[in-house]
Amino acid sequence: MLIASTTDFRAAAKRRLPPFLFEYIDGGAYAEITQAQNSIDLGRLALRQRVLTDVSEITLSTELFGQSYSLPIALGPVGLSGMYARRGEVQAAEAASRKGIPFCLSTVSVCGLEEVAAADVNALWFQLYVIRDRGFMIDLLARAKSVGCTALVFTVDMPMPGARYRDVHSGMSGPNAEIRRVGQSITHPRWAWDVGLLGRPHNLGNLAPVLGQSTGMKDYIGWLANNFDPTVTWADLAWIRDHWDGPLIIKGILDPDDAKEAVRMNADGIVVSNHGGRQLDGVRSTASMLPEISDVVGDALTVLVDGGVRSGLDVVRMLALGAQGVLLGRAWAYALGAAGGDGVFKLLSLMESEIRIAMALTGSTDVAKLDSRILAPAKML
Repeated sequence: MLIASTTDFRAAAKRRLPPFLFEYIDGGAYAEITQAQNSIDLGRLALRQRVLTDVSEITLSTELFGQSYSLPIALGPVGLSGMYARRGEVQAAEAASRKGIPFCLSTVSVCGLEEVAAADVNALWFQLYVIRDRGFMIDLLARAKSVGCTALVFTVDMPMPGARYRDVHSGMSGPNAEIRRVGQSITHPRWAWDVGLLGRPHNLGNLAPVLGQSTGMKDYIGWLANNFDPTVTWADLAWIRDHWDGPLIIKGILDPDDAKEAVRMNADGIVVSNHGGRQLDGVRSTASMLPEISDVVGDALTVLVDGGVRSGLDVVRMLALGAQGVLLGRAWAYALGAAGGDGVFKLLSLMESEIRIAMALTGSTDVAKLDSRILAPAKML
């Protein structure tokens, strides 16, 4: 399949992946209204087209948490991404490093911290969930430090998994799930050979050393439900600080009051996020909440955002709304599922080109200076 734009990767991934994997990354919670609204609200943002400005030199380099990167983009944490290509997290991390941007490894990745860090990776972040077993969390934090992770992304919007109906229908969970997954794999022989067979082991690499037992696909959904901690509060953030002395980024902020609390707790950054619409359906889109949250925190911390970003144009829109950087989620998972690490690299190259074009046509030359001045007064295209 010819890939001409960033959105083409979704169709390519759907053709290549077994349904249980494609629907897992493609779906959201409940009726998936918030998931759709993330992209809709971004698409409705109108830009000001400016002309006769010298845009021969455009700067895309971005500084986040004391480090310089080539683009205002990071690959956000995506669970199970090692099932989308052979040792998928390693391939994606290497693609991010080739492009000069950070890669954030999920707690529930197939490839563990040590395996990813041993690859050609120069900007590795680690995402931590709130787990009942505090000893487990301490162990993960120590491992993240030891392999050289430079930032911790602490996800706080998942005290329990959301209601994702697609997973039951697809075979990710529900009755006879394992048998259904095997049947789907047989009908997708390219994936079955490359990932199903040659991509083993399919353990959850970060969990296996701690749990001391098999942590394959059959255990994934059950482990999430049984181990996420619904008792966590802001007070637990101080406990995290005791065990992590690097940049701390709180992911899952969607309310200005929570953003204020993150400032009070001395977080280094936040990610304005509704988990891609995979948790609570019916909440506001990240694009609609970003300006208010950005205004509330001011310069007190770094504001990142995710949700609905599918192109370099969307990146520019998010920066204009007040973000200093954008985390990709589904976009890079689609690319990985479609064409492995080369697909992720191509996605990032396409996005880089789209950012440059959008900046040139709005008369902008420095990505760090993008703000609401490039947005048209009307909110609708």
